[in-house]
Amino acid sequence: MTKMLICYYSETGTTEKMAEEICEGAKESGSDIDVELKKVEEVEIDALPEYDSLILGSPTYYGLPSGEMKKFLDESIKHHGDLDGMIGGAFSSSANTAGGNETTIISLVEALLIHGMIVKGMPKGDHYGPVVVGEPDEDELKQCKYYGRWMAEFIEKIAGTEG
Repeated sequence: MTKMLICYYSETGTTEKMAEEICEGAKESGSDIDVELKKVEEVEIDALPEYDSLILGSPTYYGLPSGEMKKFLDESIKHHGDLDGMIGGAFSSSANTAGGNETTIISLVEALLIHGMIVKGMPKGDHYGPVVVGEPDEDELKQCKYYGRWMAEFIEKIAGTEG
């Protein structure tokens, strides 16, 4: 069984709602995958190599991830090289349109790529990963759920455990 960690930071609850929907989508995928949902402050850095996938979520602050997520990424350097080949992804929320969601996701993805992770773009919907502007609406939460299902199926396919 493959293991997915959805790790997020949320100040207002928006990014947390996104993470919950992504988690729900992964669980509903029917894939043979163990999904864990954790706030960034709950994640043990030394446990990272135990996962097959890491999906990061952060609100956008000045076009970048939160300080809490940046601290997590800085601490993850302890496992530089150990996460090679894992599957990664990212999602973000912001207060307004053109508020920096894509630049936040790209910042998170850059760190995943430096770790040697595999990051796959989405041909439909939010290409870099799910984004929410303001309070999440039904379509944005649906996109989050789709992303979770899509990622779980991709992880299973890459891990070679699909039926």
